[in-house]
Amino acid sequence: MAGFNKVILIGNLTKNPELRYTPNGTPVASFGLAVNRRFKQGDDLKEEVCFIDIVVFGKQAEHCGQYLSKGNGVIVDGRLQQRRWEAEDGQKRSKHEVVAQTVTFLPKRPEAGTEPSPQDETGYESEEHP
Repeated sequence: MAGFNKVILIGNLTKNPELRYTPNGTPVASFGLAVNRRFKQGDDLKEEVCFIDIVVFGKQAEHCGQYLSKGNGVIVDGRLQQRRWEAEDGQKRSKHEVVAQTVTFLPKRPEAGTEPSPQDETGYESEEHP
């Protein structure tokens, strides 16, 4: 049976991207993404935040390193990957991360008290984004 591995996330960076290069010169950027979910539980409005590690390669990695910073909103389209390694103490470790195929930069939200310009309107409801 064939598998299907596709992830689409909309969220905000939790830290500035870290840009590095592989030994053969391929750019690699990594950053954390916070994805908020608001839901009603009884009469209460609850919020849940999921923190996800993102890694992106190539020219897009350089663009992320150059133009993104903590708090920026992005849409990440990619696949889920599990990395495994052995720590210095001999313990086996693993973690899941999203390998981004595309990272779409969302416009910055206007500051409080200012009118949004046409390029600031994304079509996404602000309730879903911090």
